Amino acid sequence: MNTRTCLRVALVLTFAPTVVSAQSDGPVARQYKTVADRIIDGAVADSGVAWNTLARFTDYSGSRISGSAALERGIDWLLAEMKKDGLDNVHSEPAMVPHWVRGAESATLITPRLSKLPMLGLGGSVGTPRGGILAEVLVVNSFDDLKAHAAAAKGKIVLFDVPFTTYGATVRYRGTGAVEAAKVGAVAMLMRSVTPYSMRTPHTGAMNYDSTVKKIPNAAITVEDAMMLHRMQGRGEKIVVKLEMSAETLPDAPSRNVVGELRGSEKPDEVVVFGGHIDSWDVGQGAMDDGGGVVVAWEAIRLMKKLGLTPKRTIRVVGWVDEEHGSRGADAYRDAHRAEADNHALVIESDGGVFNPESYGFSGSDSARAIITQIAALAARTGIKSVAASGGGADIGPMMALGVPGVGFEVERSRYFWFHHTDADTVDKLDPVEMQRCVAAMALLAYIVADLPNKLPR
Repeated sequence: MNTRTCLRVALVLTFAPTVVSAQSDGPVARQYKTVADRIIDGAVADSGVAWNTLARFTDYSGSRISGSAALERGIDWLLAEMKKDGLDNVHSEPAMVPHWVRGAESATLITPRLSKLPMLGLGGSVGTPRGGILAEVLVVNSFDDLKAHAAAAKGKIVLFDVPFTTYGATVRYRGTGAVEAAKVGAVAMLMRSVTPYSMRTPHTGAMNYDSTVKKIPNAAITVEDAMMLHRMQGRGEKIVVKLEMSAETLPDAPSRNVVGELRGSEKPDEVVVFGGHIDSWDVGQGAMDDGGGVVVAWEAIRLMKKLGLTPKRTIRVVGWVDEEHGSRGADAYRDAHRAEADNHALVIESDGGVFNPESYGFSGSDSARAIITQIAALAARTGIKSVAASGGGADIGPMMALGVPGVGFEVERSRYFWFHHTDADTVDKLDPVEMQRCVAAMALLAYIVADLPNKLPR
């Protein structure tokens, strides 16, 4: 993907056949057709605004792992800028978050030749002993393959060379690979990065330990190097790697969720919540994952204010902390607002990058789905084609568990896992045109649900 250093001057939002187009004649669609067009046209007129805001935010804060000074610096910036934009009730809400520190780390191929292996420790991993771990490598292609070669794994570094199929299927090896390797006596675990495309860039992410099994260090190496080591093993060559990691987990640290609102005109105590997570991994800028989700919701409120649109209910943008390493921010939001769950009309999460919109993934009652489908028809010009069978996300899940309907904002993701959790997650990977489509689709959905005579039926 080419680096984008210049913003496009104009946006062109085109109509396309969608599975929700037949719903454009419903009563909600008819009532809000004019305002929906105003919102979309307003997003067109604001060409590049969301991208510029995200660039300023990510260039200022950089990567924002939970517990870091960079995260708190970014939160302070968001609060100050939201206040400048005139959002209502801008404030933060406390949350205690994990504090894992990567430290210095390296992986070096010693035999059959000397070579540096680009790597990233997995979030939550323990470090190696001082001086590192020097051991032979056993390459396997699945958990079953590891069990079949359990006797050969003892005292070795186990490498899972598992090609990407889907994120859900492949990420299992990141989550529990270290546990399974430790069960058979491995001294460390390496894994092929979870991505369908690589330019020798390692991908990090969270992992888990089992209290009944020894904790061993674990890290991701590149797709290219995992395949190379697998080829070496296939030729019968002895593979030796030295792994050095000074990672450590410090005591939990205080952090904050960010909140800003557009106060409702008639039912201000009822709210529609949307946003993304502020934290990121400690690599890249966290632009795609997930600064863009926060900025698009913020810009959606700013757009409504600019257009003079005040819904009956309050619209609340939330930037949650710690989605990447435990969702403590989501739990803190639920705990702070549990008593107000009945007043939450809808919760919406954007955490898949802010590429071209594709659908609203909805979880709720059938009667509410009928309304969301009519709204989706009004959003067709932004790229919305459907209302998916279900929706949600890590940050809105706790509120959905209390009975609040939820929408996962779904976008075109063909490039998402190329850059996910890497040094390459920077703002240039995002397109100003696509971001404005996201602003329009998010604003339109939030505004209409917030302005309906009655809350979405549950």
